[in-house]
Amino acid sequence: MEWKVPERTLRREYHHDGMERKQIQFTRQQLTSLRREAKRRRTSESAIVREALDAWIGANRAAPRSERFARALSVVGKFKSGKHDISREHDRELADVIYEHVRGKE
Repeated sequence: MEWKVPERTLRREYHHDGMERKQIQFTRQQLTSLRREAKRRRTSESAIVREALDAWIGANRAAPRSERFARALSVVGKFKSGKHDISREHDRELADVIYEHVRGKE
């Protein structure tokens, strides 16, 4: 006896291979923009959402510690405040800035 799986079942099981479903709610404006962009680019709304999510995750992922350290070191000495005692008086300088900021809100 030969088993036949309906084509519809195969498409349902394998069409989104590696994907998982997630229900998302959008505002009316977001949905309108999403539909417009998908139509303009001739792609699916899901593809747009996945691309946007990947971009957001990539932009918000912390760089490795070594890279952050290297970036911090790259700016050392590149800016001048005109003050020569800032490293010794940084607590006082910070307190002054905070005081001025709080005073400005009163």
